[in-house]
Amino acid sequence: MTAEAEVLGELRRLRARLPQLTGALAASTDGLVLAEELTGAGGSGAGASGAEPEGVAALTAAALGVSLRLTDSTGQGGFRELLIRGERGYVATYAAGGSAVLTVLAEPRINVGRLHLEARRSGARIGALVDSALERPENA
Repeated sequence: MTAEAEVLGELRRLRARLPQLTGALAASTDGLVLAEELTGAGGSGAGASGAEPEGVAALTAAALGVSLRLTDSTGQGGFRELLIRGERGYVATYAAGGSAVLTVLAEPRINVGRLHLEARRSGARIGALVDSALERPENA
């Protein structure tokens, strides 16, 4: 099983544990999509919200850049997570190892504590998968 397939599997398990998620995406810290579950049917493309995976990944990278500068300039340490609440739900981004992030979209009725608990765990798993894949030799 490839790292991409394993990351996609983790996104699917996260969505199964949190039915109020409307999407989940793993991306590199520079904005490249690693795996995504933004559609209701589990395929690629825009979800019900019209979110395009590449656009979400690029915006996540931009928000991550601002978040890193903010945590650094205020002495709060390394980036861990970002939560945005909109009129129609939440967008949350979590650190996933040293080179990836997990971004999730959620309905407004989600239990935010449960969201944090489950997404932090998934972020750690995704980070381990991605970091491990990056450490492997090219011809392994």
